[in-house]
Amino acid sequence: MKRRKFIEASALSAVAISSFGFIRFDGKKYVGDCETTTDILGPYYRPDSPMRSNLNISGSKGKPIHLTGYILNEDCSTPYANAKVELWHCDHEGVYDNTTPAYNYRGTVMTDSKGQYAFDTILPVPYDAGGGLIRPAHYHLMVTAAGYQTLVTQLYFSGDENIKKDPWASNEAAKKRVLEISSDGSNGNIVTYHVGLSKKLNVEEASLEKLTGTYKSENGDDSLELFQKEGRLWQKNEVFGIVYDYLGNNTFEFPGLHDGSYRRLIFQNGILKQEMFQPGSEVISRSFTKIS
Repeated sequence: MKRRKFIEASALSAVAISSFGFIRFDGKKYVGDCETTTDILGPYYRPDSPMRSNLNISGSKGKPIHLTGYILNEDCSTPYANAKVELWHCDHEGVYDNTTPAYNYRGTVMTDSKGQYAFDTILPVPYDAGGGLIRPAHYHLMVTAAGYQTLVTQLYFSGDENIKKDPWASNEAAKKRVLEISSDGSNGNIVTYHVGLSKKLNVEEASLEKLTGTYKSENGDDSLELFQKEGRLWQKNEVFGIVYDYLGNNTFEFPGLHDGSYRRLIFQNGILKQEMFQPGSEVISRSFTKIS
């Protein structure tokens, strides 16, 4: 479907600058702002992609890329073994495989004992997302690790002229996720990105189940369906769904909006309120009632 609609972690000195940002030693451990920022999930996430690191397809015209990095605990230095890393992206024509059993350019790996993940794939291309928006080339990543909130983010590439006009890639929060493509020394190309995990609020699955179901808008002209997967709340879409993070106080927020915008689901007295806001505009609020 065309979409319209570090190298191994080095020893740190007492005060150091890393690709994540400032890191310091607090007397017991290294602490800092290495948490990887979130980005929008996008509409075309598919769960249960095959366990494989090689996503290359015979005859593909895409530029081969070796994507690798380390998944690190919140201390910014300790590797996280056995984290699940899901990667998906469009092909060399800007098309996502949203339906076939081949799951083209979609794959899942588990980090090794050193916290390392790796994929062999191609460089995705920019594509027309509709409404005059050309999305820059990007990888989607989802990292699931016990004890941490699942991370959803995107990786972009230095030199892509479409970044400056893209509301997500051009955001300050994405700066450290605009990456260089380097030679691997043997006629190949490599992209390296290390992920810093962060602990956030989680909701028990039993509690989420009470929120799932179909909701009808108060004027009856629209509905939405909520479901849960692996301890997160999702809203169904045409491919699988979009995910929300729990903020506390019965409020869930769509991750990846860092410009002051937000999209929230708020549960109050049996009513689901959907709130959307963009700076310079009024808050748009709609109410829904659960019907099943």
